[in-house]
Amino acid sequence: METTNKSFDAVGFMRQQRDLLSVKLSKMTKKEIIAYFKNRALQSHVKPCA
Repeated sequence: METTNKSFDAVGFMRQQRDLLSVKLSKMTKKEIIAYFKNRALQSHVKPCA
């Protein structure tokens, strides 16, 4: 099986973003987390089904 060199590592990027979000959410209460995701949903321009 051949491997290719990619300029963007999608799995690495996903893991990095997950780790950053975990650190941010660990400092919040449950109410703050809910408010954070509601606010993010309103600001996002990417549709979940896209």
